[in-house]
Amino acid sequence: MQYLYLDESGDLGTQFQSSGTSKYLVITVLAIEGEAAKKSVEKAIERTMKNKLRKNPHRRSRFATELKGTNTELADKRYFYRQVAAVPFNLFAVILDKVRYVDQLQRNKNRVYNFITHLTLKELPLERASTRITLTIDRSKRKPALSELNAYLLKQLEQRIPSQVPLTINHYDSQESKALQVVDLFAWGIHRKYEAKNMEWYEIFREKLAYEMIYPP
Repeated sequence: MQYLYLDESGDLGTQFQSSGTSKYLVITVLAIEGEAAKKSVEKAIERTMKNKLRKNPHRRSRFATELKGTNTELADKRYFYRQVAAVPFNLFAVILDKVRYVDQLQRNKNRVYNFITHLTLKELPLERASTRITLTIDRSKRKPALSELNAYLLKQLEQRIPSQVPLTINHYDSQESKALQVVDLFAWGIHRKYEAKNMEWYEIFREKLAYEMIYPP
């Protein structure tokens, strides 16, 4: 079984004068091969939550229900990564330069999101797949946009995946999927590299990046 987890960091807004609008959108895919590797990643999340976020009764984070890139301290991210550094997984990321792509975003944000998602998945060697592929996407869109994304990705992916290999696309909240919390941590780190020129967390896990590209190139 091949497990793929997809999440984004940043937003699709174009009001760049607003402090809440990012200049970059990062789409990241976490690719895990096999059940054992998947369980190792999930256990690392559980262990980090137990030993770091909930252990100290004086920390507000004891109430946290998930790991998030935005509010997890760097020391806790380091603790998590030490547990998964030897686990076989890869990261694939496309970074959309929204300032250079603003005209397309203003015309159709969902279409741009779908396209950048496709560009990211295109870099995975899915043509060599021999077992079931499960793609889990963080649920951040309304139903019509989800249906459009699913149809688009199925059309693109089924052209590449061997016909005998089953493909499933799921949408879950990050609290429902520990591996989605993992890809959120990594996507946030990549986004910080471009948005804030902050490389601290990125430098720790960059060895896992199999592909990283800014678009437009």
